[in-house]
Amino acid sequence: MAKDYRRLLSSSTLEGDEIRNREDEDLGTIKDFVIDMERGCVAYAVLSYGGIMGLGDKLFAVPWDALKVDEDQKCFVMNTRKEDLADAPGFDPDHWPDMADETWATGIYDYYGVEPYWQTTARKR
Repeated sequence: MAKDYRRLLSSSTLEGDEIRNREDEDLGTIKDFVIDMERGCVAYAVLSYGGIMGLGDKLFAVPWDALKVDEDQKCFVMNTRKEDLADAPGFDPDHWPDMADETWATGIYDYYGVEPYWQTTARKR
């Protein structure tokens, strides 16, 4: 029998969840979500990596479509090697980029190989 998964989850149940890659390596945790209020969708999950207890960590805006939820393992899975994340465009927790800047955002979506959400016509989220 096929397992039913929840289609709707609150952000508070996802914050702090691990992000792993297909090789089961730890890539960090979900720190926050960025919502496009005009389009009514999640634009990015903010991944926190490194540091100790939130100090000294680096943040990464990860396109929502670059993540898959593994509800059984209670984590997100991302098709990114750990070495590639080290070179990914990130930012300091005290200096967030202008995530509405489409030039910046296009670079992020290109880096992760995901079509920008604002260019898709039919969204399922």
